[in-house]
Amino acid sequence: MTEPSFTIGVEEEYLLVDTSTFELVKTPTKLMEEAEAELGGQVSPEYLQCQIEIGTKVCSGTQQARDELRRLRSVIATVAMRHGLAPIAASCHPFADWKDQPHTDKVRYNQLRQDLGGVVRRMLICGMHVHVGLESQALRIDLMNQMSYFLPHLLALSTSSPFWQGEDTGLASYRLSIFDNLPRTGLPPRIDSWGEYERSVHALTDVGVIEDSSKIWWDLRPSAQYPTLETRICDVQPRLNHTLSLAAAIQCLSRMLYRLRVNNQRWRTYENFLISENRWRAQRYGISNGLIDFGRGEIVQVSDLVDELIEMLMQDAEALDCVDDLIGLRDIVENGNSADRQRQVAHKAQDQGKSQSDQMRMVVSHLIQEFSTDL
Repeated sequence: MTEPSFTIGVEEEYLLVDTSTFELVKTPTKLMEEAEAELGGQVSPEYLQCQIEIGTKVCSGTQQARDELRRLRSVIATVAMRHGLAPIAASCHPFADWKDQPHTDKVRYNQLRQDLGGVVRRMLICGMHVHVGLESQALRIDLMNQMSYFLPHLLALSTSSPFWQGEDTGLASYRLSIFDNLPRTGLPPRIDSWGEYERSVHALTDVGVIEDSSKIWWDLRPSAQYPTLETRICDVQPRLNHTLSLAAAIQCLSRMLYRLRVNNQRWRTYENFLISENRWRAQRYGISNGLIDFGRGEIVQVSDLVDELIEMLMQDAEALDCVDDLIGLRDIVENGNSADRQRQVAHKAQDQGKSQSDQMRMVVSHLIQEFSTDL
């Protein structure tokens, strides 16, 4: 088998907030037109008008992706500023009400509203997706089956949505609680071959339930548009450096699993029932309460799991020239992920005697600042 390219592409979804009130904008007049004029096809609207999505070009690795994301984030921030707005890269706005947000008037989104009813109206959530170039269709399926094991680890590190409608949900990623209400979401099923995957897709497209596989929203899936395996489990990251660390981990995991395959080895696969338990732990606790190591038969702290992951992937990070970004996972563990940092801001405001609404506004202010921290 010819070695895959292992190129990467990163997509991020942002929320647009008013810089004076920190509320979500309902109709960002002309902002999308101005962004498209500067970024072309690398920016697009999302389901709700308060959202905007960017996507990098195909990148050889995280160094090139860094340049791309810096440029894209900077343009969005600059265009938004002209309208008294700012982007935040958090998977839920801390206090917005989904009932107040109009959806984008496009055929695709109008059809989603018709097909999915009330559940899609609550989709006031943002994520990040990382594509890894795997030209072989069979390899995409093989690696998808094995890589599912690591999805809870990536979620735990990425959680950025602890608040919903002004309240602490007790979860590190409330985004998943919303997203999992849609059909065809969650962990990917175990699939034996590309042919089996295609037959399953055709079973739905042939009867008109979906038009193509882009309406399959698993946490990890073969892309409907590119020759890639697309990791979709992560909350979007306020800080650019953390986006790149997660992208490096995903790219390195893909290469490591391919390396095992070349040596007639593979990562042990576990039932989705077990992986789902770790997915829930990551969704609930983020990095604070550990994940189950099924080989050891015990709960292991995320900091230890990250150290093991970095050691296991170092050979691949060196080959892909992303060692510093991979090691950057430790910064998330040592200083908290976004859910932790948002709660710290809210708790500090509470200690200062701020009202609940002011606490949430301070969290949004913090997220605005973090968006540009690493640019």
